[in-house]
Amino acid sequence: MGTQRNGLKKESFVLSVDVGTTTIRCNVFDKEAKIRGTSNSKVVLLYPEPGLVELDPEELFNGFIAVVKGAVQDAGVQMSQIASLGISTQRGTFTTWDRTTGRPFHNFISYQDLRAAESVSSWNCSYIMKAVKGVMKLLYLVSRQQRFLAASLVVFSTQHVTFRLLWALTHYKQLSQAVAEAACCFGTIDTWLLYKLTKGKVHATDYSNASSTGMFDTYQMCWSSLLCSALSLPLSILPKVEDTIHNFGSTDSSIFGVSIPIMSLIADQQAAMFGECCFDVGDVKITMGTGTFININTGSKPHTSIAGLYPLVGWKIGEEVVFLAEGNAADTGTAIKWAQGLELFSDVQETSTMAYSIANSDGVSFVPSFSGLQAPLNDPRACASFMGLKPSTNKCHLVRAILESVAFRIRQLYQTMLSETCIPITKIRVDGGVCANDFVMQLTTDLIGRKIARPIHHEMSCLGAAFVAGLGVGFWKNQEELKRLHTTDQTFVPRQQAQTSTELGVVSGEYVPVLQSWEKALKRSMNWYSRP
Repeated sequence: MGTQRNGLKKESFVLSVDVGTTTIRCNVFDKEAKIRGTSNSKVVLLYPEPGLVELDPEELFNGFIAVVKGAVQDAGVQMSQIASLGISTQRGTFTTWDRTTGRPFHNFISYQDLRAAESVSSWNCSYIMKAVKGVMKLLYLVSRQQRFLAASLVVFSTQHVTFRLLWALTHYKQLSQAVAEAACCFGTIDTWLLYKLTKGKVHATDYSNASSTGMFDTYQMCWSSLLCSALSLPLSILPKVEDTIHNFGSTDSSIFGVSIPIMSLIADQQAAMFGECCFDVGDVKITMGTGTFININTGSKPHTSIAGLYPLVGWKIGEEVVFLAEGNAADTGTAIKWAQGLELFSDVQETSTMAYSIANSDGVSFVPSFSGLQAPLNDPRACASFMGLKPSTNKCHLVRAILESVAFRIRQLYQTMLSETCIPITKIRVDGGVCANDFVMQLTTDLIGRKIARPIHHEMSCLGAAFVAGLGVGFWKNQEELKRLHTTDQTFVPRQQAQTSTELGVVSGEYVPVLQSWEKALKRSMNWYSRP
């Protein structure tokens, strides 16, 4: 498709922006899904107090505008050639603002923020929660409806919006006053950007972002009135939930000189899943970024987990709703960046070579738990630690132990996912900066006993948002066309065959004691802090 200018047909493009934890990235894609222009800027994190993590809403929006203009300029095209805009965003980071003036009541409160940790802990242990879970379990036994079973297994997390929003409502006087006057808007990053891009005309989100907040009922496909009522969270401030492919409105012409249709909002992990073309039941995507996220396509039904996997809406396109089950480990890239800060290495690309330069980690185990341990252990009190240090331990041993811990956590999450979902795995694809590390990739492949495909571009959230936005305007016809455009850089093959029913890799002799030591180290690191 193209736009007519002076009798000549001009090529058109799809623009997508991914607002991640550390970077805002914008790419201009052509019909072959090749990047024609790119631009990025850093996400500036604010730390007003220990444990508090914020972002300036206006600064984030200005950064968004800057990367869009930068990418279009880098592509050497005109804004009028942009057919569609897709936006992918980090999840669980939110702000609130005045419905009339558009002024935020406070900074974005990041998903990494721990200000509500005590509330989360006390609610999870409270008699009210125990009573609610008991009632829900009883309702499940009577009705056999999965949503009651899910409600009986709920464990609140600081990564979900719920208790951080409750904290904001009780600590910001202007906010609580605006809620009372029905003059308040709530939004995650996607909703705020949409509101700003349309000059206040649209207050909306999509199902993938809504389902990632912890306030959405994936079984009823709406905001959870039960949860909001129990915690006194006002439903009136929440945005309208739309399909993932939807005409959300157009950017105000004063911003880019022309109006660009905003055809997609999608949460970052779901966007990466879409970018990897994991459209079929049993498709698995492993993101190795700041944290590790492992997602499996569970099809048209949400998965009810007893081990801490989270049921998400992957995307809703027309009548089709695709659900995902997700497990995550919070500290992957974080641990590697921390090691770089200690000067264990100067360039991240050295780490694979360092790990391969020695036969083993000399009995050293690393527990990657700066933010506690997530599924299946679910211990926010766990600490990060090195164990098994000796006088003979050198930098290479420490680096290898860190990289091994990434693969070990992935194996643990994969094992949980296999045993819980009982869905046959069709294919596994990876993305994220850490997947560029060949040592981590090969060890992960060996440990889970399955081939893993690594794409040419490691940052897939941008591509996923572009794919969805492009489908919305007919830039691409269907998902089959997108599959043909997907490109693989390398496929890693297990060095030993997978074993029988579990589909987990046969752990070679050298790794049996290493894995056992690591599991022992995990247990020693648990329940370290007196409170989360």
